[in-house]
Amino acid sequence: MPFFQRDLTQTLQRYRKFPVIALLGPRQAGKTTLAKKTFPNHTFLDLDNLDLRQLLLTDPRGALRHYDNPHGLIIDEFQHAPELLSYIKVLVDAQPRPGYFVLTGSQNFLMNAAITESLAGRVGILTLLPLSLHELAQNQLITATHPEALLFRGAYPRLYLNQFEPDEVYPNYIQTYLERDVRQLINVANLATFQRFLQLCAARIGQLLNISDLATACAVSVPTVKHWLTILEASYIIFLLRPYWPNFNKRLTKSPKLYFFDTGLVCSLLGLELAQLIPQQANYGGLFESLIISDLYKQFYNQGRRPALYFWRDQNGDLEIDGLIDKNGQLTPIEIKASETFNPHFFTGLHKWCQLAQVAPQNSYVVYGGTLSMANQQGRLLSWQQAGTLIADLPHHLPAAQH
Repeated sequence: MPFFQRDLTQTLQRYRKFPVIALLGPRQAGKTTLAKKTFPNHTFLDLDNLDLRQLLLTDPRGALRHYDNPHGLIIDEFQHAPELLSYIKVLVDAQPRPGYFVLTGSQNFLMNAAITESLAGRVGILTLLPLSLHELAQNQLITATHPEALLFRGAYPRLYLNQFEPDEVYPNYIQTYLERDVRQLINVANLATFQRFLQLCAARIGQLLNISDLATACAVSVPTVKHWLTILEASYIIFLLRPYWPNFNKRLTKSPKLYFFDTGLVCSLLGLELAQLIPQQANYGGLFESLIISDLYKQFYNQGRRPALYFWRDQNGDLEIDGLIDKNGQLTPIEIKASETFNPHFFTGLHKWCQLAQVAPQNSYVVYGGTLSMANQQGRLLSWQQAGTLIADLPHHLPAAQH
């Protein structure tokens, strides 16, 4: 079977030193394929198999002993049986074997603090998201110079591996997500209401999160919206980009911004049927922002690091920076512009922020929808295709702040 080169592979190999490896991420992101490829001699147990799941839950000690393998076990879709972690902990403490247990999950079962504490020092946690810009380029999957084709198609490996069209994959993906994952996580009387909520979130991509507005539009309570957002985060559908807090002599907004990990899913939720129509949409800028911001998340995760990424906006909205990367205490600002034509005004907001924060403007970035990349005293201009290694390319020691 064809296998796309994944940037997380090297990090996953490095994590073999942990007796338990948790590989988390959305459904169909390629977790199972990557785990099998990296650990070919491990016994594979799929908890989507109801009979196997029942066996493991009924007699966990006996089942784990029965499937014992000198190399190790891959337990797929582990969110179906998080109760097994207490038994795994006992086995690990009795006989710590590096890289023995590999747990994959399409829900973040480690969000449970009690579970995480029980495995403290024993588990290495990694996140695999859909294909990154670098992975798409490395596997020669980007065929267009215009971003709308990728925005429309999204980055789930299955679309490229099997040459599916988006309308053949995303409606089924959404339906499966609603009927399997949502029903398991929460008691929703009417799944149509939750799907409506999902569509409302898609329509607000790249915007400040307004929970009251979502509650009103969906005719549900504010606590319900908060809970549903947590579910979408736990299943790697959305993420909330937090504002950066230090006050650069201005009052700051406190609300996070709402993004999706995959723009193809958003286009499907919004009912968009042609890639060519995307630039005409009112939320085109938000879609393009989501593509770049989510890719920065992927770059962090593929290195085994938590995303140290924020945005900055004053309370009046007069000055906003789309992304702030915090690397070793040094901030790198990023502006994201969907336009395919460069305009020197792209750097205006960055220049103002650099003055306010007293940092060197040469290490600020504009990522835009065009093909030109260059660097000058104003900052660095990156085409969207070249942004896939931005985190790795950041200097280890940024120039000192200006005074």
